[in-house]
Amino acid sequence: MAAGIELAVLRLDLLDPLISGNKWFKLSHHLRAAEANGADGVISLGGAHSNHLHALAAAGKRFNFQTVGLLRGHSQQTPTVRDLQAFGMQLHWLGYAGYRERYLPDFWLPWLARYPGFYPIPEGGGGLPGALGCMTLVSQVREQLSVLGWADYDAWWLAAGTGTTLAGLLLGEAAAHPVYAALAVPLDHGVERHVQAIVQASNMPVGRYQLHAASRGGFAKVDAELLSFMQAAEAASGVPLEPLYTAKALMALRRHVEAGYFARGSRLVFVHTGGLQGRAAALLQHMQA
Repeated sequence: MAAGIELAVLRLDLLDPLISGNKWFKLSHHLRAAEANGADGVISLGGAHSNHLHALAAAGKRFNFQTVGLLRGHSQQTPTVRDLQAFGMQLHWLGYAGYRERYLPDFWLPWLARYPGFYPIPEGGGGLPGALGCMTLVSQVREQLSVLGWADYDAWWLAAGTGTTLAGLLLGEAAAHPVYAALAVPLDHGVERHVQAIVQASNMPVGRYQLHAASRGGFAKVDAELLSFMQAAEAASGVPLEPLYTAKALMALRRHVEAGYFARGSRLVFVHTGGLQGRAAALLQHMQA
């Protein structure tokens, strides 16, 4: 490009049609822990368009374990919710006030009493286990970049919701390269606090990272400028995007490149975190707004 920046895209959206993107990496250590504990099933949280719950429910159906989803808001039918039901996930709607209680110390007590023997997984597959699963992305990228003739790269760029994948890259990099995250949620959603908690729990060396605002007014907010950018980017690259995470992150990256944020000649790794299952619903919701 004119700015002299090279971009390699890690296509996690191509991993699996259902358990896609970074979701499997965040789930892998949680599911191993559930198996090691002899859990009867797993229980987790998310919204009506949750990529995390979608991947978890699909994994439950494929690998034959029970799943329970605690959902934000009130009962509604979305393509994601219909898939969750088809995959056999038991759903409970918490309302909005009830969902905000998920960080309280005793939040899980009534649910684990209702589902004894189930293993609780944090929202988005977060926490240290989720980050440890994402650590492997670093070694995978280093192995694959030789195909491009890259001996090295300068930094990572990815979308962030909970910050778990970001934390995993920090742990995997061990301070070798910086990681930049475009926030798909507002700045006050506690992403940095979550990342710091994971880093402290790991007792591992980490390097520099930065969070950049990219939510465009809030999580799941979609506007005409974003959709126009997404359409142009897809036409130019042939890589499908979705407007909640990947398109926002790529749009933010373009603006930073145009502003000279990265030195000419920089080589960046962009993580396509998947989430394409929610693409149609997000676009439809925007058209109806």
